Amino acid sequence: MCASLHHDGLQDGVIQARAYQLEAVDVSLSGSTLLVLPTAAGKTAVAWMVMAEMLEQNDGWALMIAPTAALVKQHLDDLEKIFDKDSIQPFSMSGAIPPSKREGMWNNGRLVVSTPQVVRNDVNRGLLDLSNCCLLVIDEAHHAIGERAEAQVSDLYLELANQPLILGMTASPGSTTQKVEEISNRLQVHRIHLRTSEEKMLSEHLASLDIEELRVKVPDEIRELAEPLVLWQETIVDRERRLGRYVMPGAVTHRGLSNAMERANLAVRRGQSDAYGSMSRIGLAMSLHHLINHLLCQGIAAAKEFLDRKKSGDDAGKKNTRNLLRDPRIISLRASLSEMSESHSKVSSVRRLVRERLRRDPNSRIIVFATFRDTVTALETAIGDLEGSIPIPFIGQSKRASGSGLTAKQQVERIEKFRSGEGNVLIATSVGEEGLDIPSADLVIFYEPVASEIRTIQRRGRTGRHRDGDVVVLIAEDTRDEGARAAALRREENMHRAVAKVRRKLTRSTHVDLSNLDRFTVRDEQGEIPASEFVIATRKMHQPVLKVVEPNHQDEQNTGTKSLSPSTFRPKGQTGLEQFKSSDDVDELSRQ
Repeated sequence: MCASLHHDGLQDGVIQARAYQLEAVDVSLSGSTLLVLPTAAGKTAVAWMVMAEMLEQNDGWALMIAPTAALVKQHLDDLEKIFDKDSIQPFSMSGAIPPSKREGMWNNGRLVVSTPQVVRNDVNRGLLDLSNCCLLVIDEAHHAIGERAEAQVSDLYLELANQPLILGMTASPGSTTQKVEEISNRLQVHRIHLRTSEEKMLSEHLASLDIEELRVKVPDEIRELAEPLVLWQETIVDRERRLGRYVMPGAVTHRGLSNAMERANLAVRRGQSDAYGSMSRIGLAMSLHHLINHLLCQGIAAAKEFLDRKKSGDDAGKKNTRNLLRDPRIISLRASLSEMSESHSKVSSVRRLVRERLRRDPNSRIIVFATFRDTVTALETAIGDLEGSIPIPFIGQSKRASGSGLTAKQQVERIEKFRSGEGNVLIATSVGEEGLDIPSADLVIFYEPVASEIRTIQRRGRTGRHRDGDVVVLIAEDTRDEGARAAALRREENMHRAVAKVRRKLTRSTHVDLSNLDRFTVRDEQGEIPASEFVIATRKMHQPVLKVVEPNHQDEQNTGTKSLSPSTFRPKGQTGLEQFKSSDDVDELSRQ
């Protein structure tokens, strides 16, 4: 029997008692906090306990924001199981509800979960009053930067709430101190509470996760399509090298092109007339660089989508885009792509991985992440005819050249189908990366590695949440995939160092350890004890044990060490050999 947590504001015995979560609750109740825990470590459970305590202490209400409609629905389902519906009445707010109706709904209960855009818009319209909101919980708090809605909601809350308290939660705050500092400053946190999966107190509660890198060869027919583009790009770069604009050695990279564009911009400001031509050519080389990588790393479908976006997207009217699409090499490429079906080796690898997993366990749940919607469509077609495979595409809401997206309602419906078993392979773009808790997902496939450590951690966190899981990262050989994978690993290693560095700079208010857990108790077959005692006992159980080494007296006797005569010591005040005095000199001085 697992120990269960008890609190007057929570349903009895629903939450498993975990000491590291209670430590996080204690810290979060002492002041605004950024909570950094690994995926599947139960950040949401910490939020439940903080909500329950704050609603018990105050007459106000609590607000939780999450980035997607699907995640809002998931949180609401959990809150209805955790809290008393009659007294707390959890409910969600959605952009699908007209603003005229939302005005009277904000007072329907004491616990609200919403997307940040709805909160921001309703505060600005005067439909929502945050003055009596005693707690703001921000899920996926790494979004609270710049002009993101999460950051704007934080600004409004800190300005309007009578006694603001913020709990920001994320598994991936960023790999640089600048990014972590921006989040901390925007939320005005007093503390950063960081725990890693290597700590014993956490590791015993986390499922194991096996990560495999699967390298695939790019088909010759795709490399042949890319070859004219590569030569075209190299011709442009060689010219810019001679002009002193492209200066980075080695193969052409996005970083090198960005640096060249900066140098060309600087030359324009200096009045160099030839720099305008450089800017145009470097911009064209950047477009070619993206197209080449789409072909080699993603495949036919992604290259088609890239060119469709160029033709119908925001850049369609730009001179560079018109010149690109009018070039005979691009016209020929578009004609070839239109006649080809997806042939990238990654597609056959996904097909094989899905088939093998379903053969081994027909009840498996699999998530495949791909960057582009056309790739999602190609993968759906590729695995749709496999025995036992029921694919579900899951994409975002926005409308693009490749077609319209899913509405919030459709996204929720598809996640529920996957969760219930009506489908067993979820093929998702980035909209599926964050927060979604799919208890039975035991395999995640990255169609490509992503250089962002945040996206890598979020994708990986969709499996191994409740049982052991596998992650397979597909890497196209001799492409930017190899660099992207290395960059993500490097940034992930830097993340904890960046968080620790920022944490040391924060001015923390005085807080007595575990003093905020008075209303929490823990119950097991032995009985019921205060939560603070449970945490202290768990700490003692996991504290390191110092090994006592008995001295070896025999070795001491065999060393033959003799004490040194004081006459061999350096005289006081001697700083060099020129000041050395022999023993005869010393005797003579002593007689004088």
